[in-house]
Amino acid sequence: MKPRKKRRIEEVLRRELSTIVLYELRDPRAGFVTVTGVELSEDQRAAKVLITVRGTAEETRQTLDTLRHARGFMQKLIGDRLKLRYTPVLSFEEDTEIQEVMRLEALIDRARREDREYRP
Repeated sequence: MKPRKKRRIEEVLRRELSTIVLYELRDPRAGFVTVTGVELSEDQRAAKVLITVRGTAEETRQTLDTLRHARGFMQKLIGDRLKLRYTPVLSFEEDTEIQEVMRLEALIDRARREDREYRP
């Protein structure tokens, strides 16, 4: 598959999944979820959905369990709405990239504060 086409399909899947999670998944166990990305396999049969959850580690775990439980429901909606050759099998994972960026920003801020304190 061409990289441009793959990126376009991933973006359409991300937007559609965001809409489904926000408006159609009516499970109170799902916390404040943001779909940050979708990584589609080369054969378009599998998609890794990256999410972030605002809350504690326990809330994140519970939200991931809820999304994994609702996977079939979401795959059916995706299959009905998008005209793809294959409806990809969804897998949900926490996007740790944002947490890493926040950790690095905190380290940079701390280093700047310490640098200002030690200047004569």
